[in-house]
Order: sequence, then structure tokens, then C-alpha cells
Amino acid sequence: MDTTTSVEHPEPPQDLTGIVGHRFVYTYANGWQYEMYVKNATTIDYRIHTGHVGGRWVKDQTVDLVALAPGVYKVSWNEPTGTSVVVNVLPEQRVLHGTIFFPRWIELDGQKTVLFQNDHLDEMQRFRDEGPTYPIYVVPEFAHITLFEHVGEDDESVVDTAPGDLPAGWADRTN
Repeated sequence: MDTTTSVEHPEPPQDLTGIVGHRFVYTYANGWQYEMYVKNATTIDYRIHTGHVGGRWVKDQTVDLVALAPGVYKVSWNEPTGTSVVVNVLPEQRVLHGTIFFPRWIELDGQKTVLFQNDHLDEMQRFRDEGPTYPIYVVPEFAHITLFEHVGEDDESVVDTAPGDLPAGWADRTN
């Protein structure tokens, strides 16, 4: 497969099979632990196990997912809270780099978001609109992928429980 890009053809081939339908648990260098399920090419579900907003979970988050090169993926999105996220994932190397752009209100009181977001969309949008938004709290971190598994596409059961309701040690599994 030719992966050469040019000005006329800047987009590399978009083979997303190495990430779509996969769940992965990762721990950032700052100790925050997250889980992402790439449900399909446009949607993720995720849980935050530990960190500034540990306990938060979200289903059906629309994302922009692209392959930057073979085996190198970028997932980016903007949340109803006003938070923006960009995550570069290299599954074979078991590494990712994420940058989270939290609005100021979440830096000041992130506990407001520690819930199942889907049941509180109007409330999250109200908090976002009330602010404050600036200055943005930027968290750029590398992470180690501790669990990476294919679980299939569009499976509503993959992320269906709050992080705090999972069995003890669930997120500590490795492969």
C-alpha cells in the first residue's frame, strides 16, 4: 500500500481496522487512568477511572478519527462541557499522547462533570455557557496503554457501567 502523501494528495490511506472495535485502558504519566472504546469510525464511549474528573463516563461521543500513518491514529472531539480532546494512539507501541483542553470552570470544579454525562447534557451545556471558559487548563501527557483488546464494533455493553461500579481491579488488567 502506497502511504506517500503530497500536496495534491495529503491524506494517507484511511485503514482504521487497527483501532475501530477496540477497547483500551491507558494511564497517563500524571497517574490519570482512562478507558476508550472506539465503537465505530465516528463514535467512542469512554470512562475516566482516576484523575481530575475520575468517575466520569460518556457514551456515543462523536469524534474525528483518522489514520496519520499505518498503525498511528488520531481521535479528537469537543464535549458539551466545552472540553476539547486530541489523542494520538499507537497501539503496537502501547503508547499514546493526549492533550485535554479543559475550560476554566472544570479546572475550578471538575466534580460537576463526574457523572454519566448522557443523562445531564443540558446541565453540562449550562455549566459551559456560564463559564468561566478562560484561561484554558491544558493537560498534555504521554500514556502507556496497559490493555488493548478487540471487542467488536457498536457493542453497547462494552461501556455500560460507571467506573466506580466495576469490580475491584477491573481497570488494572493488562495484556
